[in-house]
Amino acid sequence: MKIGVPKEIKPNENRVAVTPAGVLEFTKAGHEVFVQTEAGFGSGFEDSDYIRSGAKILNTISDVYGIADMIVKVKEPIEPEYKLIKKDQIVFTYFHFASSLNLTEAMIKSKSVCIAYETVTLPDGSLPLLTPMSEVAGRMSIQEGARFLEKPQLGKGILLGGVPGVRAAKVIIIGGGIVGYQAAKMAAGLGASVTILDKSLPRLRYLADIMPANVSTLYSNEYTIRQLIKDADLIIGAVLIPGAKAPKVITKDMLKDMEPGTVLVDVSIDQGGCFETSKPTTHTEPVYVIDEVVHYSVANMPGAVPKTSTMALTNATLPYALSIANLGWKEACHRFQDLKEGLNIVDGKVVCQAVADAFGLDYTEYR
Repeated sequence: MKIGVPKEIKPNENRVAVTPAGVLEFTKAGHEVFVQTEAGFGSGFEDSDYIRSGAKILNTISDVYGIADMIVKVKEPIEPEYKLIKKDQIVFTYFHFASSLNLTEAMIKSKSVCIAYETVTLPDGSLPLLTPMSEVAGRMSIQEGARFLEKPQLGKGILLGGVPGVRAAKVIIIGGGIVGYQAAKMAAGLGASVTILDKSLPRLRYLADIMPANVSTLYSNEYTIRQLIKDADLIIGAVLIPGAKAPKVITKDMLKDMEPGTVLVDVSIDQGGCFETSKPTTHTEPVYVIDEVVHYSVANMPGAVPKTSTMALTNATLPYALSIANLGWKEACHRFQDLKEGLNIVDGKVVCQAVADAFGLDYTEYR
């Protein structure tokens, strides 16, 4: 199979989908790999590193799309890429279709095979290709939240961990999954007073058992959220429904109950955001203010730490990409149910129920 690795063109996205080590695995298995020039620069990989692993370097993104049977990416295609995607071409990447009707319609029109990292699902319900970036984003949410709590950044002017004799910041984390857990670890390690909310009692029991004393757990509901936000300093939105739009757990009217300079970090923004006032931002312009509340909702948070993120992501995605290359996508999805769950759009048909429901589109069961 011919594998194409284009350079990411989403603003401030410095990750790359395949490392030189991954290229070597593909070429050892008899596949050809075509990498766009400078695709790995942001993650610390030179073109020469890819050449030594057996890749061929192509000059333009259209060259890569034009030759490849399978495109392996990090982020969803953006508008300049839509016209490059061909019928029956496999596109293996994060899609987050439920957050973009334009992207969904473009991929339906392309009649390509869209396999989404974020809906590959193991039998226990875990998401192996979302987990590594959720770990990065969860930890970054505290790092960024702490930065924007500083007064020059329009925050309250509070040090996350406080100092002896001065209270630590109050951090509210809505969602106790991978993102929420990693965020709580970081916030607790810095000395903040942390509360995790979730609707799963088994998950809350688990978190209560393993987290340090400065982390408490509460069952998530609107009443509790409304009470907690009144004196919260940093609020992390970490809610996920796989493949579907995130529910709005903080509404616009709640902002009036928050203190000026409170910081909201919406890690769910790739799935439409879990705060009603969220809108996607970039690393160049990461925040905006509504009702004196600072909103951070960068849609590709891990892209700011590409050396870490690229390695973590490719460790998880490479085995699946190799299965697709070795077996073809149909046989790979037949053999591996977790990979089959990643199918979102095939030959112009939406085969992921959550995506169909998000936009009222026809759903076709893939067999």
